[in-house]
Amino acid sequence: MNKRTKIVCTMGPATDDDEVLRKLILGGMNVARFNFSHGTHAYHKKNIERVRAISKELGIPVAIMLDTKGPEVRTGELENHKNVVLKTDDKVIVTTDTSVPGNAYRFSLDYHNLPREVKKGSIILIDDGLIGLKVDHVEGDEMHCIVTNGGELGEKKGVNVPNVEIGLPSVTEQDRADLIFGCELGIDAISASFIRNAQAVREIRRICAEHGLFNIYILPKIECALGVKNFDEILEVSNGIMVARGDLGVEVPSEQVPHIQKQIIKKCNDVYKPVITATQMLDSMIRNPRPTRAEVTDVANAIYDGSDCVMLSGETAAGKYPVEALQTMAKICCETEKYLPERRQFTERSGVRNVNSAIGFSAVEIADEVGAKCIVCPTHTGRTARLISTFRPHLPIYAMSPIPATARRCCFMWGVESFQTSEQGSLSRTIYNALKVAKNNNLVESNDIVVVTAGDPHTSPRQGDYTTSTNMAMVAQVQ
Repeated sequence: MNKRTKIVCTMGPATDDDEVLRKLILGGMNVARFNFSHGTHAYHKKNIERVRAISKELGIPVAIMLDTKGPEVRTGELENHKNVVLKTDDKVIVTTDTSVPGNAYRFSLDYHNLPREVKKGSIILIDDGLIGLKVDHVEGDEMHCIVTNGGELGEKKGVNVPNVEIGLPSVTEQDRADLIFGCELGIDAISASFIRNAQAVREIRRICAEHGLFNIYILPKIECALGVKNFDEILEVSNGIMVARGDLGVEVPSEQVPHIQKQIIKKCNDVYKPVITATQMLDSMIRNPRPTRAEVTDVANAIYDGSDCVMLSGETAAGKYPVEALQTMAKICCETEKYLPERRQFTERSGVRNVNSAIGFSAVEIADEVGAKCIVCPTHTGRTARLISTFRPHLPIYAMSPIPATARRCCFMWGVESFQTSEQGSLSRTIYNALKVAKNNNLVESNDIVVVTAGDPHTSPRQGDYTTSTNMAMVAQVQ
């Protein structure tokens, strides 16, 4: 199955079995997401090591992504750790005292300042909006509410308070500890939850740099109204974006989410940054072996819009059918990719014009004109491969890098397969070595025509405040 859209799978109890993990990697998982809202450091470390070991065993690169808890509010413990049913029109007390287990009439949230930030009439939504409460009045640390939409309440369920700016810091103490832990393990990427502005991204990057990860991929999750409002500044300082539609569809009217999703994807495509579309993509497969037709269409439309990656959350983390969900997602990707728009449609909608984009687009045009077998991108940073990826060529894109972390970062890039090469000095030796690796991996044969595109740091022109990273495209014949 020659899938080009990348798939992110969330790890959890359903993937604790090595055989399941092996099937996920063989079936097309490109990124393993570890949700630090749940689980201990010891649990995540064990499973990160499992992913790496099986990835190495199979010879298939898999990126490790840490998903931060972020400045979120969650429900507290319940009596006997059993879910309770809240009934519509019932009165319930919501407290910030987490020491007493909750029940159907009184339960806790883990944000102590919330009673001072809400007011009469404020809406509190729980578990992606499945449960709705309306604040009647506040007494000290207790919010007396009316249940406007009943449902089954569980522990550690997400809480949203639309139109109330939560005073939690963008990077919490738990986030800081988790980031440092991730740095120690050498993770590849961070999906940062509830990012509201560019400063939060800078803070995460600073923490990582202080602990040895200087080039970490940071992909903020756009899941609140402020994140949407400040999206342009967030994108500018980020390596990519995740459209986290679950909380986003609670924080803003759900009918606005499709348009927001399309706008975010377009803006990411325009500046050559990877974008992940996430949340509830095949949600019914948590319980059922087949998706709904609407879910299939949702995944396909995300790919048509220009998503580099699509993501599975509960489907692989805790569902009954993790492998089947992955296989279904891969099939949808492959079928949809047959009908993707021609690359010219992607470039015509982009407002970005510079040396990088001119060389990248020309490389794709040349490859078509000369009947090339593939496009080969020797790269230290992955930028060249990412640039070519944006134009959605029908030809294979092979990224060749001497840096393992760069090879794994390519797991976020549409259509890019990465291979590790040895370090070479001159540009000519680098290109020769890249073609040799391609041949050794049976990607090309002797006499095949390929297009090679790369950046030569000795001749790259400066544009504004930076040096162009991609400035060369050439046609080569495999020896």
